[in-house]
Amino acid sequence: MRLPCSFSPYLALRLRLAHHALLQFAASVTSSVEIFFFLAGPVLLGLLSVIALPGFLAVNKPWPAALAIIGTQALLTCLPAWLLRKRLLPAHTAAWLRQLPLPPRLRWQADIAVAGLLMLPLGLAYAVSAAIWLLQSPPWLRPVAAPGTIATIGAWLLAWLLTTLIVARRLRAPRPAQTARPATMSTYVPQQPRWRSVFLWRQLFWLPFWRNENVIGLQQSVLLATAGASMLAWLLRMPLVPAPLLGLLASASLVIVTDRGDKAVREQIAVLRPVLNAWPLASTALTRLACAASLLPAFAVLLGAGALLYATDPAALQQRVTTVYALTASVALLAIVGLPRLTARGRVALVVLSILALSAIGSELWN
Repeated sequence: MRLPCSFSPYLALRLRLAHHALLQFAASVTSSVEIFFFLAGPVLLGLLSVIALPGFLAVNKPWPAALAIIGTQALLTCLPAWLLRKRLLPAHTAAWLRQLPLPPRLRWQADIAVAGLLMLPLGLAYAVSAAIWLLQSPPWLRPVAAPGTIATIGAWLLAWLLTTLIVARRLRAPRPAQTARPATMSTYVPQQPRWRSVFLWRQLFWLPFWRNENVIGLQQSVLLATAGASMLAWLLRMPLVPAPLLGLLASASLVIVTDRGDKAVREQIAVLRPVLNAWPLASTALTRLACAASLLPAFAVLLGAGALLYATDPAALQQRVTTVYALTASVALLAIVGLPRLTARGRVALVVLSILALSAIGSELWN
């Protein structure tokens, strides 16, 4: 991305950092985006058309409700900036930038420009959505077209302001660490853990996914919560939401939580490989345990679903389609973890076919 020469060096640097972070993020989620677009392309187009809808609906509400709708929309709009804040300014880069002797005005200009770079795609989505509604011009929209457009623009500008504050907060100095207690003299007695592989898995795989700026632990927690909630809503026949849609969401969550977890484990193994090769121990059992652990979230959801059906609808649990779904899900999850040499395209194909197969089988559950 070429920047105008009139930009200050600091502003150009901040924009280049943000642009590079967005490119890295796009490259890291390429496979997930392919899966999402293949499965939910028409749904995505429908969602695009409703982005501007809250602004048009808010102007018909009393001012407290209108402000709540616009505020909620702005918060949801700036959510990507909050999720990407560590990519936009890694800790070491932020620590270096804090030391630069720059005036506050220039810092704020850079924060506003970086926030604008993030808000530009969302602004285009807002414009396309508003244009769709204005061109269709349903009867209820005609009296509120002008104030609704102003409210939509206001929500986007508020999201830009909040994004600027998120970016600026990232450059604030961290709180000083608490003073450590003085070390006390004691005799060190080395202890050998009973379950060495489990101990090493916790130290080398579990804890790193939660430390520093690693978001793998949070990512897997969100995916696991989504899988559990969608499976619960599907099996309990949640009203107002079509059962096939809930089945698709539950199946997709099961497969994606396993795929993302296995990918994170494989990347961690690649990082640890030189160290493990230098240690006087066989690392095969450890790496196999780490790969097998990525299956636990999905299988826990499947076991919970079986227990729920046993408690609420034993007849559904005895149907052949339930057994076929469980077996197909098990084979698909084991294939995702057990075939590490698949190419990126092959893995995407395996994930997509697994989701489609599970959704097709699950659609027969309540028929």
